[in-house]
Amino acid sequence: MIEIEIGRAKRGRRAYSLDDVAVVPSRRTRDPEEVSLGWQIDAYHFDVPVLAAPMDSVMSPETAIAFGRLGGLPVLDLEGLWTRYEDPAPVLEEIASLPQEDATVRMREIYARDIRPELIVERVRAVREAGITVAGALSPQRTQQHWKTVVDSGVDLFVIRGTTVSAEHVSSRAEPLNLKRFIYELDVPVIVGGAASYSAALHLMRTGAAGVLVGFGGGAAHTTRATLGIHAPMATALADVAAARRDYLDESGGRYVHVIADGAVGTSGDIVKAVACGADAVMLGAALARAVEAPGGGYHWGPEAHHAQLTRGARVGVGTVGSLEEVMFGPSRVADGTTNLMGALRRAMATTGYTELKEFQRIDVVVAPYQPS
Repeated sequence: MIEIEIGRAKRGRRAYSLDDVAVVPSRRTRDPEEVSLGWQIDAYHFDVPVLAAPMDSVMSPETAIAFGRLGGLPVLDLEGLWTRYEDPAPVLEEIASLPQEDATVRMREIYARDIRPELIVERVRAVREAGITVAGALSPQRTQQHWKTVVDSGVDLFVIRGTTVSAEHVSSRAEPLNLKRFIYELDVPVIVGGAASYSAALHLMRTGAAGVLVGFGGGAAHTTRATLGIHAPMATALADVAAARRDYLDESGGRYVHVIADGAVGTSGDIVKAVACGADAVMLGAALARAVEAPGGGYHWGPEAHHAQLTRGARVGVGTVGSLEEVMFGPSRVADGTTNLMGALRRAMATTGYTELKEFQRIDVVVAPYQPS
C-alpha cells in the first residue's frame, strides 16, 4: 500500500474508515428471501451475525434474553453494574439523569463498588435458564481474578475484551495474562480483542482464539483518539485482519478464526460495509442502546467513561428509535439506518447478488468518502 509523506522524517499509510468506502453492485441480483444471515462460531449457530456489546447501557440479563430470542449472541459485561449491585435499576436511572459535567466523576464513584462473584453466577444462570446461548466478558486486567467463576457459571463463550488486547503484553510489575496457555486450558471457546493490525490479529489467532474482535477506540462513546492520539479506521483494520485470517488458515492447516467488527458500526450501512471488508459478524453497542428496552434509557457508555485514572470515553445521548425487535428487524420508522438492521443487510446482499455472508466478503468496494448529514 502506498505511503504518504507526512514530513521529511515520517511517512504514514493511508487508512480508511467505513464512511470512506462503499459497496459496488454486481451484475446479478437475488430475491431477498433467498439470503441467509446465519452465522456459526465453534458449535454455536445464530440466525444473525450480531453480538450485543458487553456494556451496561446495552445489555442487562433481561435484554440479553430478548436479544438471544431474536437470534443474536448476547454478551454480558461481568464487571459492570449487574455484578456490583443486587438491583442496579436506581443506579441506571441516576446515570441517565446526571448533568453532563458531573457524569464522569459520579460514574467513577458508582463503579468503585467491588465485583461480587455470586452475582456473576446469578446473572449468567438467569440467561442460561431461559434457554439462551450466552457469552460473558471480562477485561484482560480482571480475567485472571474472575475467569473460574465465569466458566463455572456456565457461559457458552468467553470474551476477553479491552480497548486493545495483545498476545505479548509486557509488565515489570506483575505477571501478565498468558493468552495462549489460558485459552488452550479453557473448556469454552474464547473471543478476544480488540486488535487493529495484521500482526496483532495474527498473534491473537495463534493463541487458539475462536474469534478476534477488531477495533480500537472507534465506538460512539470512545474519545480514544482525542485522549491518546490512537485511532484505527475500521475499513482498513478489517481488511488487514481478514488477511491475517486467510494466512492463519494456511499456516494452521485449515483452522478458521472469526473476525468480528467491534466499534464504529452504528448503522445498517456500516454493518454491510463491515462484512464487505471481511467481517464474519459485528458487535453492536450504540446501535442496540437506541432500543426502548436498552438499560441506558437513551444513553450509552462503556468502561472507558469511568476509568479511575484516564477517562477515554463519555456518556453520550443516543436516544431511542424503537423496540429491540424494530432495531433488528423493523419495520423502519426512519430512513437513517438505525432500524431494521438485518433487513438492510439482507437487502444489500440481495441487491449485489449474494446469498451467504462469506460470499459477500468478496464483493467489490470503492473508496468514496462520505460525510453523513
